[in-house]
Amino acid sequence: MNERAVIGGNNPPDPIDQITASYDAMRGEAENWLDGSPVETEDQMKAVDVLRKSMREYRLELEAGQKSSTAPLYDVYKAELARWKPTIEDAQRIEKGLITTVDTFKRKLAAEKEATRKEAERLAWEETRKAQDAARAASTSDIEAQRTAAAAMQAAEDAQKAAKVAAKDTVKGLRTATLYEVTDHRALLHWIATNRRDDLTAFVNEWARKNHKENQGADGLRVWTEQQTF
Repeated sequence: MNERAVIGGNNPPDPIDQITASYDAMRGEAENWLDGSPVETEDQMKAVDVLRKSMREYRLELEAGQKSSTAPLYDVYKAELARWKPTIEDAQRIEKGLITTVDTFKRKLAAEKEATRKEAERLAWEETRKAQDAARAASTSDIEAQRTAAAAMQAAEDAQKAAKVAAKDTVKGLRTATLYEVTDHRALLHWIATNRRDDLTAFVNEWARKNHKENQGADGLRVWTEQQTF
């Protein structure tokens, strides 16, 4: 009687295991050479070069297997991105349009509310100052002066409450953005060189890395060739 088939009972072999198994002997030999001791003879060099070539082929087969295994998944991923993209972009288009539509009014309203807040704050300070002056001037034996001082203190408290209310009355959907403009490139470069030298050094190093072949005569740049193992 044949064994009953079960889910997972016919799994294909893992391509990683297959590729790795085909290079087991060469991998083991390569690892034997990697004991921290450098090559000292030409024969040793030739033997290592053979292993290096084999391990390169091993790596390339793994990379090809990786690409083959992930390509269908990546195609599905790209297709889903493309399917959603037009609708997302249209939603963004609508959102940006609405933002532009209310931008001018919101800025105007925010400026008005800020002016109101500043005026309320000014009045609060003014009423507080008056209350303090009245309190200092009022004799405890002068009931009318005491009443005037108390009224001034109440007015100050009311003004402070109004200032707090005004401070909370803001326009939703606005935020403070820090903008910039380079007005003098030479002056800014000099400032960076003086105050942020590490930033300038990082930029110069990256520029040299990308452009040294095409700009071998640039001042302050040395370009040369040498033999390297690969």
